[in-house]
Amino acid sequence: MTIQAVLVGCGNMGYAMLAGWLKSGRLAAADVFVVEPNAELRARAAALGVPAGAGTEDLPADAAPRLVILAVKPQVIREVTAGYRRFSGGRTVFLSVAAGTPISTFEEILGPVPFVRCMPNTPAAIGKGMMVVFANPRVPAAELAFVNALLATSGAVATIDDEGLMDAVTAVSGSGPAYIFHFIECLTAAGETAGLPTETAKLLAMQTVYGAASLAAESGEEPALLRQQVTSPNGTTAAALSVLMGDDRLKILVTEAVEAARARSVELGK
Repeated sequence: MTIQAVLVGCGNMGYAMLAGWLKSGRLAAADVFVVEPNAELRARAAALGVPAGAGTEDLPADAAPRLVILAVKPQVIREVTAGYRRFSGGRTVFLSVAAGTPISTFEEILGPVPFVRCMPNTPAAIGKGMMVVFANPRVPAAELAFVNALLATSGAVATIDDEGLMDAVTAVSGSGPAYIFHFIECLTAAGETAGLPTETAKLLAMQTVYGAASLAAESGEEPALLRQQVTSPNGTTAAALSVLMGDDRLKILVTEAVEAARARSVELGK
């Protein structure tokens, strides 16, 4: 069996990435082998036609994958990664999507291997994620391009040159969807307080966030300019923004939230 990629972990993120690769045609089902101890999650991979096993012992003896993707929780990284030492020292590139775990941790386990660290976020499940990548110098340019092409099936891809920035990336885009979801919750509740029926308030909140984000992404204009275009002097929007922007209230709150997430990411990486 010729295997291009071994996907270790088929939870929500792993499965979303796998589905994106297959849907885009970047990889065929036969190009991937999934290692997943949970039978129910393993069955999801099998339903896509992808060969799967419960552990490394199920991998073909002659497997020499181009890429090993570690899509498991940070708490089990050391235990799980140790099972893939057999692919160290060759051409195999390793890719991790575990939050907070630095490349140095993997190198302690695997030795000096080509390694890519990626911070994705949950919208990757619908192909609208944000993937930020850092690669160590051992990753050849062609292999990094291959990795980025796979990640691009799940959304936008950005590269950073300083791994230390990955904690900030985690705080902004990795955790960021939860901030937006909570904003939708709050905007919905505010609409209800103003007298709107619950379902109407929810629809207005979700579609407004979706539409505004899409406009910001597609218009090419700076968000500040788009905000100004909506804000008539002494109008309703100006009245609302005087609350949100007065004394930099929202800016300070969001900055504090991002810093809390960044600090926790640093803690998880120790």
